[in-house]
Formats: sequence, structure tokens, C-alpha cells
Amino acid sequence: MPRIALSEQALDERKDQIKSAALKVFAEKGLTGTKMSMIAEEAGISQGLSYKYFESKDEIFALLVEEAIEEAQKAIRNIGQLSGSPIDQLRAFTLRMLDENHKHYFLLIQQAQKSEGVPHKAKEAIKRYSPGDTIDLMIPIVVRGQEEGQLAEGDPYKRLLLFLSVVTGLMLQDTKALGIDLALEVDYLLGILTK
Repeated sequence: MPRIALSEQALDERKDQIKSAALKVFAEKGLTGTKMSMIAEEAGISQGLSYKYFESKDEIFALLVEEAIEEAQKAIRNIGQLSGSPIDQLRAFTLRMLDENHKHYFLLIQQAQKSEGVPHKAKEAIKRYSPGDTIDLMIPIVVRGQEEGQLAEGDPYKRLLLFLSVVTGLMLQDTKALGIDLALEVDYLLGILTK
């Protein structure tokens, strides 16, 4: 019996390894620019072995899009539950958005929204995703921050739209290649909301 559990654990670990590699490749190359051989190479396995776990790149892509949307929605829903003041909550949320894995999820969602030939399951998942929900859930935090004097006055919707647009733009950049550590620049970014 323990041998079966170990086997299932090994199967899950291999699938996660392939999904992690695929997330990176899809985020960088898009759906049409990605081949199973690229995913297998990134995962450090043979292409034949990758087909043992997934039928096609479309299957992996659809699965990852669904996971990316779930992760994005979870992060958005949980922002109000983060500890600290409104500025602390916004800082923690921003750091999470700029984290490498979340960045890849975001880029994957962008690819799914814009790419040709997106699998049906991925299209259905994208229909359920509303970026406007992010702003709506963050407005009460900004309003509270304004009331407490931590954040600048002004239309919270417009301020958040500008802030999230800048953060989104940074997610699309290869900031490491530019020598920018975004974790160190978060307070500068938050200046959009504090000044």
C-alpha cells in the first residue's frame, strides 16, 4: 500500500515539474510559439515522457490558464484579509503580483486573451476572469487608506487603474535583465497612491 502512495506522489511531482516548465515556456513564447519538445527540455525530461503525463500542449495550456485565473482571483479576494494598514496590504499584494510565478501566471492569462487557437477550456476560463474585479475589491482598501491619511485623496478607481497599469507594465518587462529588483521598488510604485 505505501508503494502506491509513493507512486502517486511521484506522478504528481512529475506533473508539477512539467506544468512549471510549461508555465515558463508559455509565458515567454505564447501558445503558438511553444512546442512539447520545448516544455520537455525546460522540464529536463524526454519529449516522450511528457506525453505520458499530458496528451498535448493544449491540455497543459488550458490547465495552466484555469490555475492562473484561480490564483489571480484568490490573491484578489484575500487582499482585504492581509495584515497591517492599507498601505501594508497594498505592498504585500504588489509584491505577490510581481513574484516570478505570479508574473508567469499573469503573462499566461495575457497570452490566452490574445492568442489565436486557444483551447476551448482556456477560452471558457478566460470568460470567467474579470480584471475589473481587482479594482472593485481594492477600492475599499484605498478609501480606508485615504480616510486614515496614508493614501492621497482623489478618485480611488482612477488611482488604482493607474497603479495597476504600471504594475502590469512592469510584469511584462524583463526587469532582471534591466538590473531592477522590483521588490526593492515597491514603495516607489506605491507613491502613485500616496502622493
